[in-house]
Formats: sequence, C-alpha cells, structure tokens
Amino acid sequence: MKGIDHLVLAGNGLDSMRDVYGGLGFTLTPRAQHPFGTGNTAIQLHGGYLELLAVTRPEDVVEPRPGQFSFSAFNRDYLARHEGFSMLALGTNSASAEIAKWREAGLRTYEPLDFSRMAKMPDGEERRIGFSLAYTSTPAAPWLGHFACQHHAPEYFAQPQYQEHANTARAIRDVWISGDGVFGLSDHLRAFIGGAGTVEAPGRIAFRTPRGTVVLADAASFRAAFGVAPPHPQDGPHLAGFTIDCASLEAFAGRGLAAVGERLVLPPERGFGASIGFAKQEHG
Repeated sequence: MKGIDHLVLAGNGLDSMRDVYGGLGFTLTPRAQHPFGTGNTAIQLHGGYLELLAVTRPEDVVEPRPGQFSFSAFNRDYLARHEGFSMLALGTNSASAEIAKWREAGLRTYEPLDFSRMAKMPDGEERRIGFSLAYTSTPAAPWLGHFACQHHAPEYFAQPQYQEHANTARAIRDVWISGDGVFGLSDHLRAFIGGAGTVEAPGRIAFRTPRGTVVLADAASFRAAFGVAPPHPQDGPHLAGFTIDCASLEAFAGRGLAAVGERLVLPPERGFGASIGFAKQEHG
C-alpha cells in the first residue's frame, strides 16, 4: 500500500463546495462527471488529493448488489444523513492484490470496480483517465467508507499548475477517525492498511503510512487536536477530520480559523461536516 491517496469530501452542492474551498486558497480542477451519478472537483496536492463530491445525476446512481459495493449509492445514502468526510482512499499498484490480501486477513471484500472518466488538463485538453477500486467494509463502522485506489493515469493527479495553491497547501498530513467504539477498529485497520498502529498518546492510536497518518482517537483526543467534538457521533466510528500541511499559514490570516495547538481549524459547520486543520509543514 502506498499510503493515503485521496479523501472523499461529500456535500449537497458541488458549486458551494468549490466556492468555499476556492475561497480558502485552493486551486481547483474543472468539474468532472462519473458514469455512476456523482460529480467531483479535485484539489491536487503532492502525493495525494482532496475530492469534492456531490450526487449530480441521481438517476445514474448504481444500487449495490450482492458482492458489489456502490460508491455512488454509499455517498447518496451518506448525504441523506449529513454532509461530511465520507471516504478514505489508500493508494495501491493493484486493486485485485489488495482484495486478495484483505480476504486472506478475514476482511469483507467486494468485486473490484474498474471505470474511467474524462478529465480536463490545465491547457484545456480533454483526456480519459481510469481507476480500479478495491472496497472493504466493517459492520463496526457502517458509515466509514474506505477503499484502495489504483490509478491508470496517475500523471494526471500531479499537474504542477493544479498543485500550486495560494494558501501554500502541500500534502495530506493526517486523517482522524473518531466515535464510540473507535478502538475496536484497530485490527480491521491493521489489515486494511497493512501495518500495526502505535499508541502515541492516551486516547489515540496512529497508523503511519508512506504518505500520511491515519489516527484513531477518542472524543477527548479529537477535541484536543481540533478544538471541537467529532461531528457525527450518531455514525459510530467515522471520518471526523483531517490536516493539510502548508508551507506557510499566512494566507489564512483574517479568515476566522481557530488556532488549536499547531493547527488552524475550520470547524465542521463551515467545512461541510468535517473539521479541517491546516498546519505548517514540518519539513520542506
């Protein structure tokens, strides 16, 4: 596993999400459409990206079937509950190999999903890009979407023009999972990520990956990091927040973000149901 590939951030209106994230100083890729009813905009970082996602064509949503996980139905049903950080994607060179490893480890697995969509390059050229996705799930966290993503055109997500941001954003530092029963996910995450977690502080277990850290945290530890409670306690263990490394935090002055330790934090009510932290990059 390559580590964190991208974060799926689900909202009820893609235009409003684009307005807020653009207002935070992110460079946005043009809107794109999936063949199964969801539309997105990517925020390309170095080694990963944020995916702003909405259900844009409800009539095209694919219903799940036995042995098949539906990305679009999951996000539609998630959004029927609330907006938020719906899914975590790790990177892989082989979706089918991840499924085989997870199955051997006893995880629930599904058929791989292969699909493609059109993407607009910085010069305006349209090109087709493809993906193979491997899904797993656990009844212990039904609203925590997580999967592995194999890119068939990875170069598209490393466009220098799209990776330059007015707010100096560089990379995804960490992802935080919180909610009742969160530490019961430790064995599942060990198998999903392919490495053991480390208790770094009371109430917090960190799974370090080659790109970013996945953190299991109780409510007190999450509040200590982000200054607010986990946003969706009714969901059980859920993707509650994330941190973006930036070269500088100067661009956020006057934007009303709260200073919480090393982070400047946009709270869930302003971040479409997720706590978003910005921190100065530790290394250049």
